[in-house]
Amino acid sequence: MNVQGSFFNEEDATKISLLNGELAYYPQFFNGQESSHFMQILLETINWKQESMKMYGKEVLFPRLMAWYGDAATSYSFSGNVFQPEPWTAGLLQIRDRITPISGQVFNSVLLNLYRNGNDSMGWHADDEPELGRHPVIASVNFGATRRFQLRYKSEHQRKYELLLQHGSLLVMKGPLQEYWEHQVPKTTKVSDGRINLTFRFIHPKR
Repeated sequence: MNVQGSFFNEEDATKISLLNGELAYYPQFFNGQESSHFMQILLETINWKQESMKMYGKEVLFPRLMAWYGDAATSYSFSGNVFQPEPWTAGLLQIRDRITPISGQVFNSVLLNLYRNGNDSMGWHADDEPELGRHPVIASVNFGATRRFQLRYKSEHQRKYELLLQHGSLLVMKGPLQEYWEHQVPKTTKVSDGRINLTFRFIHPKR
């Protein structure tokens, strides 16, 4: 479900055209004061959990804390788990309403990841689950420590791109990016502070 409006704001966005994919990066979409305010609100109001997945027959904890929020009936499946949404908080709705016009997409759900320090990470993956539909628009909001966001082409791993996602930034991914690229947030010894990442999505109803 798309909304009217331009995807890019020419004055604020860094437009990145990749082979079979598009990115728009807004390094200071939220100013410093409101970014710190939102991060504190999220730390206090979100029901953070350390989830796990099965790997080689064993339960392995994800190296970060997670939460899934959204409209009713927007369950989300990945890594062998099915996540049922918790209801939107006031803070999440404020953030969602700010990014909706610039992204050109109505979002009905959000995945939150809390990286407690540089030891927390996310491995290579693509946001290409069936419930997201073909060529989803995904908006990634970042509060807290600056972390490396790496992309690589699925069939040609030497083809890579990297961004530093900073406090208050917005990254919008669109086009066939999730079909052809995967991304990760690697561990680092250079970061000791926490970071919250929110990826807003539209979950298609199950037929």
